Amino acid sequence: MLVWRLAAPMIAASTAPHGGGLGPRRWVVNAQVAAGYRREDPDAHVAELAKWLGLGGPGVGMLTAVDVRAARHRDVDGARVVASVGLGHPTWAASPAAAPAAPTAEPSTAGVGAGTINVVALVPERLSDAALLNALTTVAEAKAQALLEAGVPGTGTASDASCILCPTEGPAHAFGGPRSKWGDRLARAAHAAVRAGCGPVGAP
Repeated sequence: MLVWRLAAPMIAASTAPHGGGLGPRRWVVNAQVAAGYRREDPDAHVAELAKWLGLGGPGVGMLTAVDVRAARHRDVDGARVVASVGLGHPTWAASPAAAPAAPTAEPSTAGVGAGTINVVALVPERLSDAALLNALTTVAEAKAQALLEAGVPGTGTASDASCILCPTEGPAHAFGGPRSKWGDRLARAAHAAVRAGCGPVGAP
């Protein structure tokens, strides 16, 4: 597991199954599960893990079959991103559910069959609620760009999750898009982390 114990609560915007949404959080977990994971209660599962870890208060938890020890870390001018990249089951966002993209031949960091891309990001200055949600979109766009450049046949996987954290105090930046101060840095850091996690997939 990758575990972030925050020294003070931070505001999180997240799509994770546990603690997703928008609000103050005290910890983040990206936990590895076995390939073929079948539990249908990931929220409760993460709560069990948090109790076992002694994590108190509200937090964010996501799951993946990827070896989280292979997660890629990138920092661009204070915007920090950690991405665990599994490419076993890429899909196009607008494809019919019955027609997913074909699995990639050699997912580089995930192991055969693993297919989840989880992103945890942090910026050191406050973002407004709208800017945090905008930043989630920016990270998703940067991820899709990295996959396209790596030759991966999809914009992500069906189980991707992201979490962006910022301080609770200070003047709030109003924007999180790719041309804003922190959106730009997050985009470049997320792009670099995900692209590194793709490894040689799609390389000539």
